[in-house]
Amino acid sequence: MNNTLVRTLACGFIAGAVSFMIFHQGGFWAATQAGILKASTWSMAATKPWQVPQLISYLFFTGLWGALAAVVVPYTKLPAWLGWTLFGAVVVIAFNWFVVLPLKGSPVGGGFRTPGVIVAPVVYGIWGLGMWLVYKALHKPLGASAAPAR
Repeated sequence: MNNTLVRTLACGFIAGAVSFMIFHQGGFWAATQAGILKASTWSMAATKPWQVPQLISYLFFTGLWGALAAVVVPYTKLPAWLGWTLFGAVVVIAFNWFVVLPLKGSPVGGGFRTPGVIVAPVVYGIWGLGMWLVYKALHKPLGASAAPAR
């Protein structure tokens, strides 16, 4: 694996995790404070089956999503900010709704109940935009590929 690809993946991982803490959780916190929905944010409750705190689990998986976005988004031919935003709002949401939730025993799309079916894609889109902002700030200092942060 070449050095630039490793740096790009690492930068994307950091962007995904940092953006999760600020934009994703902040978005769900704001929606909860506004009374739109009830979401537990920055939770340290244990997850199954290994009893890892939710926050740690989410940081790991959002980091993986960020690494994937850093490699995939440049191929979309969209402006970078839009590609990252749509990656979060469409790709990650679709995966969560159609793969993750059924694996956890929940209905597909969480039953597609409002307001979650509207708020979740918006917050995930904000998270995607946040990933782009963090990636854009870090790619030069870390020596990652500039293509994802056009």
